[in-house]
Amino acid sequence: MELVAPTSFLYSFLSSSTRPPLFSSQSLLASLYLLHYLNRALLSPLRTPSRSKSHIAVPLSGILFNVANGSLLGTYLASPAAHIYLTHGALRPTFLLGIMLWALGAAGNIWHDEVLLNIRRNALSKGKARDGASTEHYAIPRGGLYSLVSYPNYLCEWVEWAGFALAASPFPIFSISFSFSPIAVFEALRSVIEAPATSFAPSLTPPYIFFLNEVLLMLPRAVRGHRWYRTRFGPAYPLERRAVIPFLI
Repeated sequence: MELVAPTSFLYSFLSSSTRPPLFSSQSLLASLYLLHYLNRALLSPLRTPSRSKSHIAVPLSGILFNVANGSLLGTYLASPAAHIYLTHGALRPTFLLGIMLWALGAAGNIWHDEVLLNIRRNALSKGKARDGASTEHYAIPRGGLYSLVSYPNYLCEWVEWAGFALAASPFPIFSISFSFSPIAVFEALRSVIEAPATSFAPSLTPPYIFFLNEVLLMLPRAVRGHRWYRTRFGPAYPLERRAVIPFLI
């Protein structure tokens, strides 16, 4: 499911007539994207001792998302617009900050995933999870940002892709004015639906589209999982933990 993302990315990036040179800010960002999916698509499955069964719709929807996302990002990074923005990008503070956030988020994502994998490994070594998800052993994850949230791996992945977007493209400009009036809110929503996308966010580029999609898709999953943890472990589960954003959600 994850492997289609770097495949579609590489095809779009390398087949472009405006493909950037090897030593460029665009190619550096492309390598960061590929490093993430090298871990997700190849290394992570090898480290995972067991996987829960899922409905066929889950991998199919994941494949569609990853193909679209990889194609959009590969096309964007090879585009003249990205070349213009990223020329001398290494000298721009937002580029350097974005790269640092990407590295911090990627390291945090891997570390917190490893905590969950260790729970599975320990369960297998004790003989508590031999027959798949029906007898899988669950435990309260500890350490790192697990002291604050139930899904720090999600939070770190958001930091990772927020940093990537910050380095790769200008911050999007939203042209919606908000009001507490129900009529004003309705009119604003209708204008967003009816108007072209450029009037909503003139500079909303594929890196930010990817980041926003990640948040919108993973946030409900984190909230549901957080409720499951509380139901499963009851009073033993730390009351101060939030779902995915420390002290808020």
